[in-house]
Formats: sequence, C-alpha cells, structure tokens
Amino acid sequence: MNFAIVRIKNTQYKVSKGDEVLVGKLNDEKVEPEVLLYSENDKVEVGKPLLKKRNVKIKVLEGEVKGDKLHVFTFKSKSRYRRKIGFRPKYTKIRVEKLS
Repeated sequence: MNFAIVRIKNTQYKVSKGDEVLVGKLNDEKVEPEVLLYSENDKVEVGKPLLKKRNVKIKVLEGEVKGDKLHVFTFKSKSRYRRKIGFRPKYTKIRVEKLS
C-alpha cells in the first residue's frame, strides 16, 4: 500500500491516493503539500526534513466545510465561576489525486 505523510499549513496528514481529507481552512491560496515521508510497498523513504523528488497532487473539493461543534468549559473552583463556549471550526475538503 502506498501512502505519504504530508505537511499542509504546519499540520501533518497521512494520505493515500483517492483519500478525501479535511484540512485547516485554506483562504483561496494555492497550497503545495510538502512530503515528509513516502512509503511504497515495503520501501520507506524519510526526508531530512523534506523529500524533494516526491510529489503529491491535491484537488480542492469544497472551499469551506463546517466541522462538528466543539465545547470549551472554563471553571474556577471555590468562586462559582463556570463558562461554556461552543464553536464550529472551518475546514477545506481536499482529495489526493496522485502520489509520485
């Protein structure tokens, strides 16, 4: 099985051909993923820190996707202070077209 570890906007993702991945919101900017590790069958190539000769092609499927709601609780003991805040992070949905 072929897979790669790529870095997109300082976050690492394990991807294979045909995968659909939610990444942090890309504000209409052209992003080229940086390949950190590439595995083909049983051969593994590790970059120091990047693999220049390997390439991953991606295609943006949806510009903005809302994620699941996250709840953040704040609590201070002995003072009856409690606060609950919720928000939905925004993602960009991409598809991995080609590993080479």
